[in-house]
Amino acid sequence: MADPGQPGSGKAANRPGARRVPSPADVLAAAQSAVDAAQSAAGQALEAAQLTAGQAFDTAVRLPPASAQLAAQLPDLLDNLSSAIDRLNATVDRLDRTLALADPAFAAYDRLLPRLEALIALGEDLFGALSRLPGVGRIGRIAGLGARPDPEPDPPPRKRPRRKT
Repeated sequence: MADPGQPGSGKAANRPGARRVPSPADVLAAAQSAVDAAQSAAGQALEAAQLTAGQAFDTAVRLPPASAQLAAQLPDLLDNLSSAIDRLNATVDRLDRTLALADPAFAAYDRLLPRLEALIALGEDLFGALSRLPGVGRIGRIAGLGARPDPEPDPPPRKRPRRKT
């Protein structure tokens, strides 16, 4: 029988909850397995990096010069767009403030416009009533206030007769 004091012998080694101490060969095999896994992962990463770099190079070589130039100018274009948007926002703010200042004037125009229309209608009615009075038309023509006749159209140019020789 095995000595109960020896590790790995007796009832303690056969219990399911007992911890097993790995042997040096087990440790060496696990370390070798970890090294193989790390080398495999590094190799796959290197291959993927080379593939990506190769595709990027192929894309860069196939990229037309105009597209490359546009891509190079893109940061400047974005800066210009940003400044243009800032200027547009400032302009909209100024316009808003101007309209806010002009709002009382627009309200006054709205109140004044019906009165002006009524005044114009009264003037037209007065002119119509005065034009029906006898002799007012003659006074208007003498004073130059009457309706002016339409200018006569220019006569057509005369054709020259042919000379007989």
